[in-house]
Amino acid sequence: MSVFTSILLGLIQGIAEFLPISSSGHLAIAQNLLGLNTEVPEFFDVLLHLGTLLAVFAAYWQDIKDMVREFFSGVGDIAHGRTPTPVPPARRLILLIIIATLPLFAILPIRKKVQGLSDNMVFIGLALVVTGFLLYACDLRRKGRKNERTATWMDAVLVGVGQAIATVPGISRSGMTITAGCFAGFERRFAVRFSFLLSIPAVLGANILSLKDALKAGVDASQVPVYLVGVIVAAVVGYLCIRLLKMIADWGRFGAFAYYCWAVGLLALVLNIIK
Repeated sequence: MSVFTSILLGLIQGIAEFLPISSSGHLAIAQNLLGLNTEVPEFFDVLLHLGTLLAVFAAYWQDIKDMVREFFSGVGDIAHGRTPTPVPPARRLILLIIIATLPLFAILPIRKKVQGLSDNMVFIGLALVVTGFLLYACDLRRKGRKNERTATWMDAVLVGVGQAIATVPGISRSGMTITAGCFAGFERRFAVRFSFLLSIPAVLGANILSLKDALKAGVDASQVPVYLVGVIVAAVVGYLCIRLLKMIADWGRFGAFAYYCWAVGLLALVLNIIK
Protein backbone atom coordinates (compact mmCIF):
# COMPACT_ATOMS: atom_id res chain seq x y z
CA MET A 1 0.00 0.00 0.00
CA SER A 2 1.32 3.44 -0.91
CA VAL A 3 1.65 6.42 1.44
CA PHE A 4 -0.90 8.26 -0.71
CA THR A 5 -3.45 5.47 -0.21
CA SER A 6 -2.75 5.47 3.53
CA ILE A 7 -3.28 9.25 3.76
CA LEU A 8 -6.41 9.10 1.59
CA LEU A 9 -8.04 6.35 3.65
CA GLY A 10 -6.99 8.02 6.90
CA LEU A 11 -8.58 11.25 5.68
CA ILE A 12 -11.80 9.46 4.71
CA GLN A 13 -11.91 7.63 8.03
CA GLY A 14 -11.22 10.76 10.10
CA ILE A 15 -13.89 12.80 8.34
CA ALA A 16 -16.59 10.19 7.87
CA GLU A 17 -16.27 8.45 11.26
CA PHE A 18 -17.49 11.52 13.16
CA LEU A 19 -19.40 13.63 10.69
CA PRO A 20 -22.78 11.93 10.18
CA ILE A 21 -22.01 10.67 6.66
CA SER A 22 -20.98 7.01 7.28
CA SER A 23 -17.30 6.08 7.36
CA SER A 24 -18.11 2.48 6.37
CA GLY A 25 -20.03 3.69 3.33
CA HIS A 26 -17.27 6.03 2.20
CA LEU A 27 -14.53 3.46 2.73
CA ALA A 28 -16.57 0.89 0.80
CA ILE A 29 -17.03 3.33 -2.09
CA ALA A 30 -13.31 4.21 -2.06
CA GLN A 31 -12.32 0.55 -2.05
CA ASN A 32 -14.86 -0.83 -4.51
CA LEU A 33 -15.39 2.03 -6.96
CA LEU A 34 -11.94 3.67 -6.84
CA GLY A 35 -10.04 0.40 -7.10
CA LEU A 36 -8.50 0.44 -3.61
CA ASN A 37 -10.06 -2.80 -2.37
CA THR A 38 -7.05 -5.00 -3.12
CA GLU A 39 -4.60 -2.66 -1.39
CA VAL A 40 -6.17 -2.30 2.06
CA PRO A 41 -5.08 -4.92 4.63
CA GLU A 42 -7.50 -5.80 7.42
CA PHE A 43 -4.90 -4.83 10.02
CA PHE A 44 -4.75 -1.30 8.61
CA ASP A 45 -8.54 -1.01 8.82
CA VAL A 46 -8.33 -1.92 12.52
CA LEU A 47 -5.61 0.68 13.07
CA LEU A 48 -7.66 3.38 11.33
CA HIS A 49 -10.52 2.86 13.78
CA LEU A 50 -8.10 3.00 16.70
CA GLY A 51 -6.81 6.30 15.28
CA THR A 52 -10.26 7.84 15.38
CA LEU A 53 -10.75 6.40 18.87
CA LEU A 54 -7.72 8.43 19.96
CA ALA A 55 -9.51 11.51 18.65
CA VAL A 56 -12.49 10.77 20.93
CA PHE A 57 -10.18 10.43 23.94
CA ALA A 58 -8.52 13.75 23.10
CA ALA A 59 -11.82 15.60 22.61
CA TYR A 60 -13.61 14.17 25.67
CA TRP A 61 -10.70 13.51 28.01
CA GLN A 62 -12.34 15.31 30.95
CA ASP A 63 -15.56 13.30 30.60
CA ILE A 64 -13.57 10.07 30.38
CA LYS A 65 -11.53 10.94 33.48
CA ASP A 66 -14.73 11.75 35.41
CA MET A 67 -16.31 8.44 34.37
CA VAL A 68 -13.22 6.42 35.34
CA ARG A 69 -13.15 8.11 38.73
CA GLU A 70 -16.87 7.53 39.26
CA PHE A 71 -16.54 3.89 38.18
CA PHE A 72 -14.14 3.16 41.01
CA SER A 73 -16.18 5.29 43.42
CA GLY A 74 -19.25 3.30 42.43
CA VAL A 75 -17.47 0.01 43.08
CA GLY A 76 -16.52 1.32 46.52
CA ASP A 77 -20.10 2.40 47.25
CA ILE A 78 -21.41 -1.04 46.26
CA ALA A 79 -18.81 -2.74 48.47
CA HIS A 80 -19.88 -0.61 51.43
CA GLY A 81 -23.60 -0.75 50.67
CA ARG A 82 -23.87 2.96 49.97
CA THR A 83 -26.21 4.58 47.44
CA PRO A 84 -25.50 8.28 46.82
CA THR A 85 -28.55 10.47 46.22
CA PRO A 86 -28.66 11.90 43.68
CA VAL A 87 -26.41 9.66 41.59
CA PRO A 88 -23.40 11.69 40.31
CA PRO A 89 -23.86 12.71 36.63
CA ALA A 90 -20.70 10.92 35.48
CA ARG A 91 -21.89 7.70 37.14
CA ARG A 92 -25.30 7.99 35.46
CA LEU A 93 -23.47 8.54 32.17
CA ILE A 94 -21.58 5.26 32.65
CA LEU A 95 -24.84 3.40 33.25
CA LEU A 96 -26.47 4.99 30.20
CA ILE A 97 -23.51 4.02 28.00
CA ILE A 98 -23.56 0.42 29.30
CA ILE A 99 -27.29 0.13 28.59
CA ALA A 100 -26.92 1.68 25.13
CA THR A 101 -24.11 -0.74 24.26
CA LEU A 102 -26.17 -3.88 25.01
CA PRO A 103 -28.14 -3.95 21.69
CA LEU A 104 -24.86 -4.49 19.83
CA PHE A 105 -24.70 -8.04 21.22
CA ALA A 106 -27.75 -8.89 19.09
CA ILE A 107 -25.62 -8.19 15.99
CA LEU A 108 -22.77 -10.57 16.92
CA PRO A 109 -24.36 -13.73 15.42
CA ILE A 110 -24.81 -12.02 12.04
CA ARG A 111 -21.69 -9.82 12.14
CA LYS A 112 -20.04 -11.44 9.11
CA LYS A 113 -23.19 -11.15 6.99
CA VAL A 114 -23.55 -7.48 7.91
CA GLN A 115 -19.90 -6.78 7.04
CA GLY A 116 -20.39 -8.58 3.71
CA LEU A 117 -22.87 -5.90 2.65
CA SER A 118 -19.93 -3.51 2.13
CA ASP A 119 -19.32 -5.15 -1.26
CA ASN A 120 -22.84 -4.31 -2.46
CA MET A 121 -22.66 -0.78 -3.88
CA VAL A 122 -26.39 -0.63 -4.56
CA PHE A 123 -27.06 -1.33 -0.90
CA ILE A 124 -24.40 1.22 0.18
CA GLY A 125 -25.91 3.92 -2.02
CA LEU A 126 -29.42 3.30 -0.71
CA ALA A 127 -28.17 3.21 2.90
CA LEU A 128 -26.55 6.63 2.46
CA VAL A 129 -29.83 7.98 1.11
CA VAL A 130 -31.58 6.61 4.23
CA THR A 131 -28.94 8.30 6.42
CA GLY A 132 -29.77 11.56 4.68
CA PHE A 133 -33.46 11.21 5.51
CA LEU A 134 -32.63 10.51 9.16
CA LEU A 135 -30.56 13.69 9.40
CA TYR A 136 -33.25 15.71 7.66
CA ALA A 137 -35.84 14.39 10.11
CA CYS A 138 -33.56 15.31 13.00
CA ASP A 139 -33.67 18.97 11.96
CA LEU A 140 -37.48 18.88 12.05
CA ARG A 141 -37.48 17.56 15.62
CA ARG A 142 -38.07 20.08 18.41
CA LYS A 143 -34.95 20.66 20.49
CA GLY A 144 -34.80 18.52 23.61
CA ARG A 145 -33.60 19.29 27.13
CA LYS A 146 -32.41 15.94 28.51
CA ASN A 147 -28.82 15.32 29.56
CA GLU A 148 -26.96 12.75 31.68
CA ARG A 149 -28.89 13.94 34.77
CA THR A 150 -32.36 13.41 33.29
CA ALA A 151 -32.08 10.85 30.45
CA THR A 152 -33.81 7.53 31.22
CA TRP A 153 -32.66 3.96 30.57
CA MET A 154 -35.29 3.69 27.83
CA ASP A 155 -33.71 6.70 26.12
CA ALA A 156 -30.37 4.88 26.24
CA VAL A 157 -31.97 1.73 24.78
CA LEU A 158 -33.37 3.77 21.87
CA VAL A 159 -29.94 5.22 21.09
CA GLY A 160 -28.38 1.76 21.48
CA VAL A 161 -30.80 0.24 18.98
CA GLY A 162 -29.87 3.03 16.59
CA GLN A 163 -26.18 2.18 17.03
CA ALA A 164 -26.89 -1.51 16.38
CA ILE A 165 -28.71 -0.64 13.16
CA ALA A 166 -25.77 1.55 12.16
CA THR A 167 -23.47 -1.48 11.98
CA VAL A 168 -24.97 -1.83 8.51
CA PRO A 169 -22.49 -0.30 6.01
CA GLY A 170 -23.71 3.03 4.67
CA ILE A 171 -25.74 3.91 7.76
CA SER A 172 -23.84 6.51 9.75
CA ARG A 173 -23.20 5.48 13.36
CA SER A 174 -22.89 9.07 14.56
CA GLY A 175 -25.84 10.17 12.41
CA MET A 176 -28.07 7.36 13.69
CA THR A 177 -27.15 7.77 17.37
CA ILE A 178 -27.37 11.57 17.32
CA THR A 179 -30.74 11.38 15.55
CA ALA A 180 -32.00 8.74 18.01
CA GLY A 181 -30.82 10.91 20.90
CA CYS A 182 -32.62 13.97 19.52
CA PHE A 183 -35.83 11.97 19.08
CA ALA A 184 -35.43 10.73 22.66
CA GLY A 185 -35.41 14.37 23.76
CA PHE A 186 -31.68 14.86 24.32
CA GLU A 187 -30.26 18.35 24.26
CA ARG A 188 -28.35 18.48 20.97
CA ARG A 189 -24.90 19.02 22.41
CA PHE A 190 -25.49 16.12 24.80
CA ALA A 191 -26.72 13.96 21.92
CA VAL A 192 -23.39 14.56 20.15
CA ARG A 193 -21.35 13.98 23.31
CA PHE A 194 -23.24 10.80 24.18
CA SER A 195 -22.83 9.51 20.62
CA PHE A 196 -19.06 9.89 20.68
CA LEU A 197 -18.58 8.52 24.20
CA LEU A 198 -20.79 5.58 23.21
CA SER A 199 -18.41 4.89 20.33
CA ILE A 200 -15.59 3.95 22.73
CA PRO A 201 -16.89 0.50 23.80
CA ALA A 202 -18.37 -0.07 20.33
CA VAL A 203 -15.11 0.60 18.48
CA LEU A 204 -13.00 -1.28 21.03
CA GLY A 205 -15.31 -4.29 20.86
CA ALA A 206 -15.40 -4.29 17.06
CA ASN A 207 -11.62 -4.04 16.85
CA ILE A 208 -11.10 -6.88 19.31
CA LEU A 209 -13.36 -9.07 17.17
CA SER A 210 -11.63 -7.98 13.95
CA LEU A 211 -8.07 -8.17 15.26
CA LYS A 212 -7.97 -11.97 15.25
CA ASP A 213 -8.98 -12.13 11.58
CA ALA A 214 -6.59 -9.30 10.73
CA LEU A 215 -3.62 -11.04 12.36
CA LYS A 216 -4.58 -14.32 10.71
CA ALA A 217 -4.51 -12.56 7.33
CA GLY A 218 -0.96 -11.48 8.15
CA VAL A 219 0.84 -8.23 8.93
CA ASP A 220 3.56 -6.88 6.66
CA ALA A 221 6.03 -5.32 9.10
CA SER A 222 7.59 -3.23 6.33
CA GLN A 223 4.23 -1.48 5.86
CA VAL A 224 3.85 -0.42 9.51
CA PRO A 225 5.34 3.08 8.97
CA VAL A 226 2.90 3.57 6.08
CA TYR A 227 0.03 2.41 8.29
CA LEU A 228 1.04 4.86 11.03
CA VAL A 229 0.82 7.78 8.60
CA GLY A 230 -2.83 6.92 7.93
CA VAL A 231 -3.53 6.47 11.64
CA ILE A 232 -2.09 9.91 12.47
CA VAL A 233 -4.13 11.51 9.68
CA ALA A 234 -7.30 9.77 10.90
CA ALA A 235 -6.69 10.88 14.50
CA VAL A 236 -5.93 14.54 13.71
CA VAL A 237 -8.71 14.95 11.15
CA GLY A 238 -11.12 13.08 13.42
CA TYR A 239 -10.41 15.44 16.31
CA LEU A 240 -11.02 18.49 14.10
CA CYS A 241 -14.31 16.97 12.88
CA ILE A 242 -15.47 16.39 16.46
CA ARG A 243 -14.83 20.06 17.20
CA LEU A 244 -16.76 21.00 14.05
CA LEU A 245 -19.73 18.81 14.97
CA LYS A 246 -19.85 20.37 18.44
CA MET A 247 -20.24 23.78 16.78
CA ILE A 248 -22.92 22.45 14.43
CA ALA A 249 -24.79 21.01 17.42
CA ASP A 250 -24.86 24.49 18.96
CA TRP A 251 -26.33 25.84 15.73
CA GLY A 252 -28.82 22.96 15.73
CA ARG A 253 -28.63 22.21 12.01
CA PHE A 254 -27.67 18.84 10.52
CA GLY A 255 -29.59 19.27 7.26
CA ALA A 256 -26.51 20.08 5.19
CA PHE A 257 -25.22 16.58 5.87
CA ALA A 258 -28.54 15.17 4.65
CA TYR A 259 -28.05 16.74 1.22
CA TYR A 260 -24.47 15.48 1.13
CA CYS A 261 -25.53 11.90 1.95
CA TRP A 262 -28.21 12.01 -0.74
CA ALA A 263 -25.67 13.26 -3.29
CA VAL A 264 -23.02 10.63 -2.40
CA GLY A 265 -25.60 7.85 -2.25
CA LEU A 266 -26.93 8.67 -5.69
CA LEU A 267 -23.38 9.08 -7.02
CA ALA A 268 -22.50 5.61 -5.71
CA LEU A 269 -25.51 4.15 -7.52
CA VAL A 270 -24.59 5.92 -10.76
CA LEU A 271 -20.91 4.92 -10.57
CA ASN A 272 -21.92 1.32 -9.87
CA ILE A 273 -24.08 1.29 -13.01
CA ILE A 274 -21.29 2.81 -15.11
CA LYS A 275 -18.69 0.39 -13.73
